[in-house]
Amino acid sequence: MTGRRTLLLDAAPGALLERELERLLGHGLAVTLNLRRVGDPAAVRAAWADRIEFVDVDLFDEAALIAEVRRGPGYHAVKSRAGVPLRAGFLAAATDRAPADRLRVIGRAGAGTDHVDLAAAARHGVAVTHTPGSNATAVAEFALAQLLALTRHLPELDRAAHQGRWAGPAAPARGLSELTLGILGLGRIGLALAERAGALGMDVQGHSRRPSAAASGATAVRPVASLGELLSTSDVVSVHLPLTPETRGIIGRPELAALRPGAVLLNTARGGIVDEQALADALRDPGHPLAAAAVDTFAHEHAAFASPLFGLPNALLTPHVAGMTRSAMAEAALCCADHIAALLAGRPHGIPVATP
Repeated sequence: MTGRRTLLLDAAPGALLERELERLLGHGLAVTLNLRRVGDPAAVRAAWADRIEFVDVDLFDEAALIAEVRRGPGYHAVKSRAGVPLRAGFLAAATDRAPADRLRVIGRAGAGTDHVDLAAAARHGVAVTHTPGSNATAVAEFALAQLLALTRHLPELDRAAHQGRWAGPAAPARGLSELTLGILGLGRIGLALAERAGALGMDVQGHSRRPSAAASGATAVRPVASLGELLSTSDVVSVHLPLTPETRGIIGRPELAALRPGAVLLNTARGGIVDEQALADALRDPGHPLAAAAVDTFAHEHAAFASPLFGLPNALLTPHVAGMTRSAMAEAALCCADHIAALLAGRPHGIPVATP
């Protein structure tokens, strides 16, 4: 292989794969595609065999990933999409070779970088780039869909109808203009949700670790001084924080107990931000102020998917798909390819790089 060697751990799905590969090859990169999560690997091999190389590696088997980056000349860049864990052992193995052959860049087609050991990456001189904002609209729309589904009781009405029961809600639902939405985290996604909820007539308030965030968006969000105040004064709370040591477990038993009676919680951010066991216990308790929750992200995902929320009728669960629209995934994949190429070429200006 000539050019900077790049391993696509999990490529863009469907027809977007061709666009992603063409973008990487157009930058002069030598691409190795992992076929493990490709829908039709035989067809992809036939179409691209003369232009790229192939491997078949379990994304969530660290030993297999380490063996792959140690094989042959190794890789200068690795790209992931689904939050493949890239920890200290992987980074040590990928950089333990001659300077000209060592790993230099990890690219994430998405905003979050909590799957990468950023401190280890910094120690080994590996830049971790991502695509913040690429899925902001998609996630905001998904959170709004969660909100509508739960406040209008769609899951239970659907279950009853499938069972042949004509069973309306015990009491009329409140309209959006009667509800206060509290947004925890006022970055790109939080502000995009605020804009859409406000346009539908909701009263929108927010709490941010950066007090100026509410004023920075196109939509005014009423600032709330503390997390406790946000929880106690909102009918729906939507979480839009990154997962960091400071935010891990930020919503636990005391925070859930502080919710307004009949409240709904939405989490499209990261699973570790909300204590899942505390959330499950709250949803099981008919006397708890939390009425329902919609969860798209979990502490354990993919092959390790498990949660105490399983089986709870007032928990709407989805498999981390909030950001998966065609436009969002295309923007993330192509921007990530551009970022990787720029960093490998020594052009870091304007490229987002995550730091510990």
